[in-house]
Amino acid sequence: MVSRSSLRLGTRGSNLARTQTGHVAAALEAAGCSAELTIITTAGDVNMAPVERIGVGVFTQALREALHDGECDIAVHSFKDLPSAPDPRFRLVVPHRVDPREALIARDGLTLEQLPQGAKVGTSAPRRISQLKALRPDLDIRPLRGNIDTRMGKVHSGELDAVVLAFAGLSRVNLGDQATEVFSPHVFLPAPAQGALALECRADDDAAHSALLQLSDPEATACTTAERAFLAHLEAGCTAPVAAYATADQGNITLCGGVFGLDGTKRLVSSRTAPSHSAEDMGRELAAELLAQGAGEILGSDR
Repeated sequence: MVSRSSLRLGTRGSNLARTQTGHVAAALEAAGCSAELTIITTAGDVNMAPVERIGVGVFTQALREALHDGECDIAVHSFKDLPSAPDPRFRLVVPHRVDPREALIARDGLTLEQLPQGAKVGTSAPRRISQLKALRPDLDIRPLRGNIDTRMGKVHSGELDAVVLAFAGLSRVNLGDQATEVFSPHVFLPAPAQGALALECRADDDAAHSALLQLSDPEATACTTAERAFLAHLEAGCTAPVAAYATADQGNITLCGGVFGLDGTKRLVSSRTAPSHSAEDMGRELAAELLAQGAGEILGSDR
């Protein structure tokens, strides 16, 4: 067992990953635990192919293996990137969640509605592609990978008219004011657990787990539990055209979940409310409801 004089936080090397891990380090230090960053290179950092082609866990598996091998004490993930199946080697804590909504960054300050006919919009996420095509079937959707600056740069250079990014990432690197539109989650559903971080430590590391529990946020934990249970019961990976958004209010969780066809013509969306302690069951039940309505056929045809 390593000394707890300084917890090593495993993170990807992008500006966003280092920034959000820096926020975790600051929170740990405020709670009396010294922390330092350890940079881990993942497959998603070196392979610019579409994420769904590289595989689920492209941004997280290397971090998990580094944690398992003792190269770091805590792995800091964007929760939406984690595979939905739990890994018994680790214990997971969810800290305070930031704004999970989707954002548009467009030329000339345009909104999605104001983009011209046939505008070129960059995104490689099937969930975003399907919802964009449903909202604006005329758009020319272009594949897009890279960090925030790279993606935004394609708009600034004129290569693209707009890109869609998570507002959480923009906000964490102080670029939230660059968004020309931030979508209501009921208009453009975000990824399950978008805006949340997942902090993992080894299952046998009680000291690291005790430190992480000081950062645990019950509402964020319940909401992301519902969203990821919905995703898991659909047997869909984090790159599938599946979206979910949960909110907490007075001990209850309201979950909205959706499954979309990549061509934008198929859409199943429903919601339900249950006590926070039933978050996981509610996620599974909402998924079962959509499966009964044909969600499996939509996902199967896209695969």
